Amino acid sequence: MSPSSTTYSQWFVVRCQTKREHIAAANLRNLPEVEAFCPRLRYRKATRRGKIWWVEPMFPGYVMAKFTIAEMERAVTFCQGVRGLVRFGSEIPPVPDSFVESIKQEIRNHKGGMDEEVISLSPTIEIGDEVEIAHGPFQGMQGTIVAVPDGTERVKVLLEFLGSPHAVDMDLFSLLLPRRPSS
Repeated sequence: MSPSSTTYSQWFVVRCQTKREHIAAANLRNLPEVEAFCPRLRYRKATRRGKIWWVEPMFPGYVMAKFTIAEMERAVTFCQGVRGLVRFGSEIPPVPDSFVESIKQEIRNHKGGMDEEVISLSPTIEIGDEVEIAHGPFQGMQGTIVAVPDGTERVKVLLEFLGSPHAVDMDLFSLLLPRRPSS
């Protein structure tokens, strides 16, 4: 890191204790001249016990903090909930301001965020997806999505029972959704 880069605030990646990212971010915010950013994803999830809201960090195990490294490295490193700064050898690489700002802008643009760090996601499902029923009278059965009406949380699933296929109208959140590879 060049000497000039240590004299002004930059974003850095901070390693946190597992499942305590939001706590580490709150503690970092209590430090003078430190800005912390812990983006999180909020979504509904079907479980065998029913529908629940789930909130998890966008970057599990990490938060971003903006500070002057020469002045605040020690305070940040020893902050409660922090395990250390991300390093490559002796180098502590800064995160470009544009990267952090693009995430913040995406959260501001997205409808449904509870606060400035949370983005609410809606499930995507397509005709032809293979799903499993998570709860209800058809729990455990496998089926294929045959219709996805716009603006509702209902879908039609083709299930095989009583010796023939039947299209059943179901709540989207009663399904275990298929996993798709990231694009």
